[in-house]
Amino acid sequence: MSDKPECFIDEAGLRLDGRRVDEIRPMKVEMGVLSRADGSCYLEWGNNKVLAAVYGPRELHPRRMQKPNEVLVRYKYNMASFSVEDRIRPGPSRRSTEISKVSGEAFEPVVMTQYYPGAVIDVFAEVLQADAGTRTAAINAATLALADAGIPMKGLVSACAVGKVDGQLVLDLNKPEDNYGQADLPVAMTQDGEITLLQMDGHLTPEELEEGLEMIKKGCQQILEIQRQALVSRYGNEDEEGEDAEAEISEEVPDSEEGEEEEEERDDSFDNEESEAENADENDVTKEDEGEEDERQ
Repeated sequence: MSDKPECFIDEAGLRLDGRRVDEIRPMKVEMGVLSRADGSCYLEWGNNKVLAAVYGPRELHPRRMQKPNEVLVRYKYNMASFSVEDRIRPGPSRRSTEISKVSGEAFEPVVMTQYYPGAVIDVFAEVLQADAGTRTAAINAATLALADAGIPMKGLVSACAVGKVDGQLVLDLNKPEDNYGQADLPVAMTQDGEITLLQMDGHLTPEELEEGLEMIKKGCQQILEIQRQALVSRYGNEDEEGEDAEAEISEEVPDSEEGEEEEEERDDSFDNEESEAENADENDVTKEDEGEEDERQ
C-alpha cells in the first residue's frame, strides 16, 4: 500500500504541514556547539537536524596536495546511518560523494582562499536526522560554521529548494513532497544573488524554472536574515558595548552643558550681588550728604 497522499495542496492553498506554497519550514540555529572545532553550528530545519564543524586553516598533508597560492577547502557531507527510517549503510556513498563535491564548490566564490596558501580548511556536515532538503540545510549550517571559525568570506551563502507537486510550484519541500513530487530544484546563492549551486531532479518548463528561481531567491533572503540574527546573537556583545559607550558619551555632553549653565548662573548671581552692593554704597553716600546739609541748617 502506497503512502502517497491523495492531494498535496488543499482548496485553501495550504500544504500537508499547513504552510503556503511560498513559505519555508521553521528554522532553529545554534552556533559554537563543539568546543574542539574552530567553528561549529547546529541547525534544525523542519525535521532536519544537521551538525556542521570547521577545522582549520591548518597544515595540509600530504604536501603534494598543497596549493601554493590558495587554501584548499574540503567539504564532506555525510548522513548518519540512523538519520532515516530505514537504516542506511554507514560510510561514504556515491550520493554523499556527489553532494560533497557540489556543496564544496558552492563556497568557492565567497571564501577568500588567498589568505592561507598551502593550508587546508576542512568542513564536515553531518546529517543526524533527514527530512528532505538535507544538502541545502547542510550548506546553511556550514556557512555559519565557517563564519564561527573566523574564515574570511565575502558574504554568506544561503540555500533552499523549490519543487513541483500537483502541478504547482512549492518552496522548501517536506518529505512527502520530495518523495512523490514531480520535480526538485535545490539552489545555493550568495547574499548578492549570485547562484553557486543549482541542481534539478525532474522536469520544469522554462517559465516554471524562472518562477521557481524567484521563489528560491525570496526563501534565501529569509534564511539569510536568520543567519544574520544567529551571528548577532553570538557576536553582538561587542557591538552592544560600543553602543553603550557611545550612549555614555552622549549622556556626558548634557552634563557639561548643565555645568556651563550653572557657571553662568553663578556669574549672574555674582554680578547681581555687586550691583546691589554698589546701590547700597550710593544710598549711604546720599544719606551722609543729607545729614551734612541738616547740620549746616
